[in-house]
Amino acid sequence: MTTAELARAISMSASSTADRVRRLTALGVLLGYRAVLDPIALGYPLTAFVRLRMATPAGKAFHDMLESTPRILEAHYVTGEDCFLLKVIAASMPDLEELTAKFLTFGQVTTNLVFSSPVRDRPLPPSVDQGDMVSSSVT
Repeated sequence: MTTAELARAISMSASSTADRVRRLTALGVLLGYRAVLDPIALGYPLTAFVRLRMATPAGKAFHDMLESTPRILEAHYVTGEDCFLLKVIAASMPDLEELTAKFLTFGQVTTNLVFSSPVRDRPLPPSVDQGDMVSSSVT
């Protein structure tokens, strides 16, 4: 989306929109831009959440594996009995099996397949504190 298209969508001038985008980027509110791709169209019809319970703390080998495995879309260090919650994609069941086998070297694995995602990539809500620095600095 161009700045002009964004400006039209939010009923502002292009110059004001560009200024606001620059300020939000400088404040660290806007962290980047991305294209949203359909994993099925790219050959990854399976999405799963993998829960990993580790006996020892995650070390460099685990973090290196996370960084070097592009089919791991998200990795979250969580509370509770599990240590990590990973969102992964796979081309097939054998592909998912091969991927989850990598995790077995680090601990106990539980895999949950996603049937559907009724809420996906929801935008963040407005700031909880409407009088905060971000809100006041971009108006």
